[in-house]
Amino acid sequence: MQEGVMQRMWNSSHIAGGNAAYVEELYERYLRDPNSVEQQWRDYFEKLPAVNGSSVDVPHSTIQENFVLMARQRQTSRPIQTSTVSSDHERKQVQVLRLISAFRIRGHQQAAIDPLGVMMREQFPDLSLAYHGLSEADLDTDFQAATLFIGKEHTSLRDIYDALQATYCGSIGVEYMHIPQTEERRWFQSRMESVRSRPAVGTEAKLHLLERLTAAEGLEKYLGTKFPGTKRFGLEGGESLIPMLDEIIQRSGSYGSKELVIGMAHRGRLNVLINIFGKKPGDLFDEFEGKKLVERGSGDVKYHQGFSSNVMTPGGEVHLALMFNPSHLEIVTPVVEGSVRARQDRRKDPVGEKVVPIAIHGDAAFAGQGVVMETLQMSQTRAYKTGGTIHIIINNQVGFTTSFREDARSTEYCTDVAKMVGAPILHVNGDDPEAVQFATKLALDYRMEFRKDIVVDLVCYRRRGHNEADEPAATQPMMYSKIKSHTTTRDLYAKSLLSQGVLTEADDKALMDDFRSVLDNGEHVVKALVKEPNKELFVDWTPYLGHEWTAKHDTRVALGSLQAIGQKLFEIPEGFVLQRQVSKIIEDRRKMVAGALPINWGCAELLAYGSLLMEGTEVRITGQDVGRGTFSHRHAVFHNQKDGSTLVNLAKLSEDQPRFQLWDSFLSEEAVLAFEYGYSATNPNSLVIWEAQFGDFANGAQVVIDQFISSGEHKWGRLSGLTMLLPHGYEGQGPEHSSARLERFLQLSAEHNIQVCVPTTPAQVFHMLRRQMLRPLRKPLVAFTPKSLLRHKMAVSTLEELADGGFQTIIPEIDSHENADVTRLVMCSGKVYYDLLDKRRAEEMKDTAIIRIEQLYPFPQDDLNELISRYPNLTDVVWCQEEPMNQGAWYCSQHHMRRSVGEYGNKAVNLRYAGRNASAAPACGYMSIHAQEQAQLVNDALAIKA
Repeated sequence: MQEGVMQRMWNSSHIAGGNAAYVEELYERYLRDPNSVEQQWRDYFEKLPAVNGSSVDVPHSTIQENFVLMARQRQTSRPIQTSTVSSDHERKQVQVLRLISAFRIRGHQQAAIDPLGVMMREQFPDLSLAYHGLSEADLDTDFQAATLFIGKEHTSLRDIYDALQATYCGSIGVEYMHIPQTEERRWFQSRMESVRSRPAVGTEAKLHLLERLTAAEGLEKYLGTKFPGTKRFGLEGGESLIPMLDEIIQRSGSYGSKELVIGMAHRGRLNVLINIFGKKPGDLFDEFEGKKLVERGSGDVKYHQGFSSNVMTPGGEVHLALMFNPSHLEIVTPVVEGSVRARQDRRKDPVGEKVVPIAIHGDAAFAGQGVVMETLQMSQTRAYKTGGTIHIIINNQVGFTTSFREDARSTEYCTDVAKMVGAPILHVNGDDPEAVQFATKLALDYRMEFRKDIVVDLVCYRRRGHNEADEPAATQPMMYSKIKSHTTTRDLYAKSLLSQGVLTEADDKALMDDFRSVLDNGEHVVKALVKEPNKELFVDWTPYLGHEWTAKHDTRVALGSLQAIGQKLFEIPEGFVLQRQVSKIIEDRRKMVAGALPINWGCAELLAYGSLLMEGTEVRITGQDVGRGTFSHRHAVFHNQKDGSTLVNLAKLSEDQPRFQLWDSFLSEEAVLAFEYGYSATNPNSLVIWEAQFGDFANGAQVVIDQFISSGEHKWGRLSGLTMLLPHGYEGQGPEHSSARLERFLQLSAEHNIQVCVPTTPAQVFHMLRRQMLRPLRKPLVAFTPKSLLRHKMAVSTLEELADGGFQTIIPEIDSHENADVTRLVMCSGKVYYDLLDKRRAEEMKDTAIIRIEQLYPFPQDDLNELISRYPNLTDVVWCQEEPMNQGAWYCSQHHMRRSVGEYGNKAVNLRYAGRNASAAPACGYMSIHAQEQAQLVNDALAIKA
């Protein structure tokens, strides 16, 4: 329906003729300061249509003044000047400054960064002279140029404009004006403007660049000829990555760095292994031919493999590490950060001078994977900072078969997510090796100067498909028609050097022939490779290799030592005021270590950490709210109620103790858990713990659990002693705060890859944590920790149980029974034990024994066999769990239990299930139903009819 005349008049009544003067005054105020008018008027003015193609208006008063001035000048020979209009030259000086600012802000949008010329580039008028009220007639006029770093106080507009074009619109497009710190912005200006983004490059450096490009291209051609059609995810089109990495390594060495840790996905990985790390080509060829190169485990495809080596730099020997990586692209980046932090901690390098992280990304993954944002967010936090990461994007301008920007992302560049942390971004044309080298130097120097992340966007292309067996023209016909006729980066640069007289054709041919000859011989191609590396540059894992699985280890601590540690843990300096409830907790813990009260969970846990620290083991704990504990049980950090200062007694037990770190993490699971995995896989002498706020929150980090924690040793031979504490238990808190998904971890368990434990007493957690570090084994530990049991009156231990006991894979019946009288054996894990115990005691049942399986994997088969054999008259064996039948331990562990039952003397005895029915959700959301279900499963287990 057409809008009625009256309605249209009503909608525009506020701008009727009678209001013209008032509206004009409002609009004038809006043009000068939008915040000076009310929100409704501001919204209206913002929506006004463009006039003459321009949406930008200027204050009308200035124009009106000019008209008045012109009228007066007709009546007098002496010009009348207005105070609001400056001289023409001064006005233009201001416009020149705006022009300079425009290039610094938007020059990257007109930079020649795309070697193919297919990138969508919007046109903006900001960089034209006319936009700023200047014209070609002003080009030879001198202006102040003090704000430009071009070595002149005054120069012509022509010089200024040419300098800005060369600096910001050449082969490098830089984004740095979003950085809040003025010092950092001025740093980029001084570094780039002074050389117009193209510093002079000496002959030797040019020839070295060509040699590195020859190696990069030569390897791809060699592999393509020798193994045609085989997947290798080649670097063709992005060969400039090799001289880029070479420059980072050599320049880092000159800064005094001792280690560089690199994470990357599969694109170009083989090239990096051969041409940067010095992997022997013959070994790579064996992998192409499918020869088995690992004695144990499954191994992994060649383009997921890690590697390490030492190379020589101007600053001495540098250790290089390439992290193993699954196909989950970006997940390796936080693993790299964790490994780097561990190396920095080992070297006592808190600012990140000695160890440098390098993260190599694909353009589609950097824009699309959420873990990128999480990793960037952690970059300046106390728990996770590493002194800045150099991020390199291999920007193929296509992700598998997706190349339209409107499909790949919502931002102009794939790198825009990095702006969230104020990281500068250097977009560089991959076909300009000298520009790539300059951008690389800038990136490393910035990182070393400011200790922050920086991104280098290597804009290149992918000469083949997603892999070498793929036909890309099927989905990107226009892009690949250009690529097909596009000269390689190496040949373009060789041609340039030939024209400069730096290179002869004979020299050019010799470079290619020599590299091919080295490959034919299967020899190392990295000239800087150190054949006998300095072993002090990396951690020796030899003491942790080759050990068979064992559940048992001596974890005892002398009673006097425990009490001495406890006294230090709970000592509060005079004048340090604790919160009232915390003060009561600490007072009780003093009584616990004195033997006057039973030990609770929080006290036992802290004593475990303290005893390990006193024995020389580092401890690192991170997670959301770990200082206090989600359920207010830990209190490892004390907060002064007077001035907000903190006290961490675990960090000051003795002057020569190892490092203790406890950090409340930011609200992330995936990146944080990956970080801690990287840390633990690099530092075997540190108890590394990640605690989930609630156990089920770990599913936000499932890729880390699947690809690294559970299978890293089997695929890559990488050991990790990471400990995960996952609060688990059914207390009626609903589907999202009950289950830590025990079944998922048990499903992943095989070949002694991880440990899955469900401790139910403070003594158990004490010995479990100590066992994790005192054994020479390094296996991930997944501990399903309690919530309500943290304060349960029966979930306590004695000081003697901590001092003299050990971890029990199965806790037998604790009440006195005649074994011959027992006809029912109930097996369980976790909190449900205490519900069963309460009910059995209330019913005074003497024919039922209850045992707790505290370690579900590796399953304690022998221990269970021995325990069942104690009861000669069993007729009923039950597995009881709180979780639904399709969850928990039932499906994944019943075959172990059935095996033990099957070996029992009475073959008529079968294993039966007592628990919740199968359910799509972990738990119900109603307390009344929860209580009803809990009572029913307990009655079922004990064969009590309601």
